[in-house]
Amino acid sequence: MTIPPPVAGPLPADGKPVGDHRVAAPTTAGTLAEHAAALQRHGFRLALVAAHDDGDTLRAVYLFTAANPDRRIELHLPIDRDRPTVPSLAGLSFPAGRFEREMHDLYGIRPVGHPLPRRLVRHGHWPSGWYPMRHDAGPAPDFTHDDGPFPFLSVEGPGVYEIPVGPVHAGLIEPGHFRFSVVGESILKLKARLWYVHKGIEKLFQDRAVAAGLPLAERISGDTAVGHGLAYCRAVEDALRIQVPDQAQRMRAILLEMERLYNHVGDIGALCNDVGHGVLNAHALRIKEVLLRLNKETTGHRLLRGGILPGGAVLRRVPDPDRLASIGADIREVIALALGNSLVAERFTGTAVLATAPARDLGALGYVARASGIDIDARRDHPADSLTGPYSVPTQSGGDVMARFHQRAAEIDASLALLDTLVRSVSPATITGQPAPDATASGVGIVEGWRGTIVHRIETTPGPRLARVKVVDPSFFNWPALPVALAGTIVGDFPLVNKSFNLSYAGNDL
Repeated sequence: MTIPPPVAGPLPADGKPVGDHRVAAPTTAGTLAEHAAALQRHGFRLALVAAHDDGDTLRAVYLFTAANPDRRIELHLPIDRDRPTVPSLAGLSFPAGRFEREMHDLYGIRPVGHPLPRRLVRHGHWPSGWYPMRHDAGPAPDFTHDDGPFPFLSVEGPGVYEIPVGPVHAGLIEPGHFRFSVVGESILKLKARLWYVHKGIEKLFQDRAVAAGLPLAERISGDTAVGHGLAYCRAVEDALRIQVPDQAQRMRAILLEMERLYNHVGDIGALCNDVGHGVLNAHALRIKEVLLRLNKETTGHRLLRGGILPGGAVLRRVPDPDRLASIGADIREVIALALGNSLVAERFTGTAVLATAPARDLGALGYVARASGIDIDARRDHPADSLTGPYSVPTQSGGDVMARFHQRAAEIDASLALLDTLVRSVSPATITGQPAPDATASGVGIVEGWRGTIVHRIETTPGPRLARVKVVDPSFFNWPALPVALAGTIVGDFPLVNKSFNLSYAGNDL
């Protein structure tokens, strides 16, 4: 086990190692903000906040992570069940404020001092005082209208009007409500309201056998079966001390890059389609279908389900490197045609700029962050192995739709280069692992999914069974960045900009 080096600042002295690269330390309502600020000053980011119902008491776990070297520090805060409050960290961290609002809606834990304590997950028809993640919540009661409509901020002034879009859309996407305040065609403000299909995923994990949690993890967001499945398995392996053989690590890396590849190709085509270049979209969809069929040959499923196992992985067939090279050449031709088209360049360039400073303040992740110049990637920052060697993270500087297009193109090249190395080093196999006798009660799994960093944190009971699973999809961090990027653009660019972010409703609406 690797223990993070000491962190300067007013941190608890009685922290203890609880997993791979991970230390847990107690904190109090009086010291939480001080400890969080110290961690942020030393390069840690808030990756997750999980509320827990421990029976007699409640508890909040704040997971902070840092890179170079990989370090993970948890602050554990006990909460009085009769007066459930936590001091708000929203002034220190924008993501913290959203985690706190989520805790309030699902557990009834009130963030004291929060600057905008309006509901986040909670729907207007949920009865007052019903907190579905509490053990004593009971079955879902009848719908009411206690909370009324969501308190959208109104923008007023000469010529200002609102355009409501959704939550039901004219396509296959999941529901989300977008309320535009505009003058003419110019967007003054956009508010995105999500959680229309809150599924209770984290509640569904509770009391399942550990093995039964994996199929649920794979289905959190359908296009990220490998990313969420692997994050879950890494959390299980951290908790149960399961060693993963090198061969299985390579197999997992292959599946992760294959998932990244087919999704980025689909986005390349969709972005072209949104500016009227339907021919390139058709070619991108053709290539995506080739990749989906290759997925099925590899794991037996077009979305790569079943390829990740606790302690191991499954490859029915190893992708042929020459075939991957041919697919790569096909993809690059589509990208070159897109970038050589003046209409594409005109619509992409300078549209919906997300500058580096707001992207960092909002905690943006994945290709959204990297397109805005933020050098972050869990494959390098939180590696599960050193099998792929030093990993170079491509980034852009523009922060606009064009930068997000270029970032996808660069990540496709990086994935193809990784795959060319990895597929030559493995053979078809099924590999599993066994828990160690000194298994611990909690585990954390961190994965660079195709959208960005995914984090799963689990706690187990004997069996082993799942007591608590907290899931953080990168879309939870990235959704607030979309309205920021859209400010000052025009309404007609919304579909294009939305696609350039391509955030998950399902991964957010757990």
